[in-house]
Amino acid sequence: MERSTRMRALLLMMALIFLLGFAMAQEASRPASQPASQQNIPDAPSASKPQQQLPVNPSVPSRPVSNNTAEPDQQPGNRPPSQVRSVPPGGQTQEPGSERDKIFTLSKNVNFVFVPVTVKGRDARMVYGLTQQNFSIYENGERQPVTFFTSDPFPISAAIIVDVGMADVALERVQDTLSALGGTFSEFDEVSYYTFSNVVQKQQEFTAATGQQAQISLRKMKEKEGRKGGAPVVTGPMAGGPIINGKPADPGNLNTRVQPTGNMRTMQPSRVLNDAILRAAIDLSKRDRTRRKMIFIISEGREDRSNASYSDVLKFLLSNEISVYAVAVDSAAIPGYGKLNKIHLPHQGYGNILPKYAGATGGEVFTEFTRDSIEQAYSRITEQARNQYTLGYTTNSAPSSNYRSIEVTVNKPELKVVARDGYYPVPPAKK
Repeated sequence: MERSTRMRALLLMMALIFLLGFAMAQEASRPASQPASQQNIPDAPSASKPQQQLPVNPSVPSRPVSNNTAEPDQQPGNRPPSQVRSVPPGGQTQEPGSERDKIFTLSKNVNFVFVPVTVKGRDARMVYGLTQQNFSIYENGERQPVTFFTSDPFPISAAIIVDVGMADVALERVQDTLSALGGTFSEFDEVSYYTFSNVVQKQQEFTAATGQQAQISLRKMKEKEGRKGGAPVVTGPMAGGPIINGKPADPGNLNTRVQPTGNMRTMQPSRVLNDAILRAAIDLSKRDRTRRKMIFIISEGREDRSNASYSDVLKFLLSNEISVYAVAVDSAAIPGYGKLNKIHLPHQGYGNILPKYAGATGGEVFTEFTRDSIEQAYSRITEQARNQYTLGYTTNSAPSSNYRSIEVTVNKPELKVVARDGYYPVPPAKK
């Protein structure tokens, strides 16, 4: 009996040793790269407890992981293609912006002078493709080194002035072209509108040239009435309305001035062109210097009884880099009218002074009579103002009220250069 018991114990011990060896052999045959969470050793099977199933961890991938510590998608052979950015020719530096961008910095320097320049050929067409080496610029006869040059187009700030003191027939012809005027500007331009006869009226503050508000203002200006024709009015109840000390009691509404001629009084409409230009120039002076500032006048150019003088208005224009362009219509477009305007009759005001303003400020006057030619002049003016060459230099003179002449030349004698005659330096603004 005792011997039999020992044999059973020995057999049981051998069975346990065999099971232990089998379990250790199974563990030794398991891949070394299997995750630790799957390396749990199950309990040895027994008669009273069945073999346990290993829990599945959904967060652990079922694929084996190699002994290399790097992830498979980071292995040299499995890397995705890298994002390659092309480098512009000339190196890895960023391509510079346009020359016009420099104006934002240069315009802060009160000693820096910008000079817009128009160059035309013998056929009166604009000439493109010139470089800085083609230009020379002189201030008070002394050549200046050109430190800024660009032919980039500029956004426009335009103050448009319409003369409503013209004869009604002439004004109606102009009003028919106003829709075409609005179409000559781009989405980057801004415009304001003014009308004048004996008084100046602002019709529209600066707004987007192609915006709805600008179109509304153009439609309103089409409703303006011009001067009615007729024979001079003699003395009598209808001669000139109420008179106080020989002057109209309400000149702002009469649109006339009374000129005594013996026993007769003739009704003569006043035309405050200087005042209209000054009003527009004051508003333009507040616009950003990096925009091309221009006054666009549609008129026959007559000036009579303005409060502002031509010299004072011109000084303000030159001090604020404002050019004057004009479409001379009605009587100013008649051949030979320009020569007659040089004769100034007493008490008759001045004839067409538009060429004087345009010539001094670097602008231009287009004398047009028909509707089609007027519309063509609109597009020529905006094209010229937008696509000028722009030269710049730093002056050594201190800001003062002294006038400084400017002369711009090109090294091609067959070309015509149009630029302003000079400028008045403006002292720095007080903060």
